[in-house]
Amino acid sequence: MSSLFKTRRTVKPAFMDTTRELPLELLDQVLEDGHWAPTHGLTQPWRFHVFHGRAKLVELSEALQSIFRATVPVEAQDQGTRDKLIAYPQQSAAAIALLAHAPTASRIPEWEEVAATCCAAQNLMLSAHSHGLGSFWSTTPICTTPEFVRWLGADPESDRALGVVYLGWPKPAAKLPAAPRVPLAERTTWH
Repeated sequence: MSSLFKTRRTVKPAFMDTTRELPLELLDQVLEDGHWAPTHGLTQPWRFHVFHGRAKLVELSEALQSIFRATVPVEAQDQGTRDKLIAYPQQSAAAIALLAHAPTASRIPEWEEVAATCCAAQNLMLSAHSHGLGSFWSTTPICTTPEFVRWLGADPESDRALGVVYLGWPKPAAKLPAAPRVPLAERTTWH
């Protein structure tokens, strides 16, 4: 199991093979694995908004661009961000928008619901990797706005957007960089 954690890498959509489809059965398995994340009080706060198939991915791309144009001042609208909002959905085989459901009246603090949803995202990405898929968790500010939450049909008062996980098959020639870590001792304090 240790090798699963050590070999998972971020695979940006530009390095995903757009000619390969992602079977729904496999996507369902990845989502099911995400669903088994730890959760305080068994609230299961994650909400997965799934985009699969070319038409739905183009729809997501167009929505992200529209939200970008509507929420970012014209002088701050850089072409690099716009290009990513166009390309990322269209270069992947599926996209999963992540929401953390955290009603204000809940006894569970919002940060715990966000943490649980982040655990679900990690489960998704590890599951994808175990099946040979690449993943990229994009937290571009547009993907975390209340406008994006509303576009997904959710309520920004109780749902917090945590970005989009893009999935796809890595291109055969994709050279994934090493992910070096500092020695564990530099990040560990024993008491």
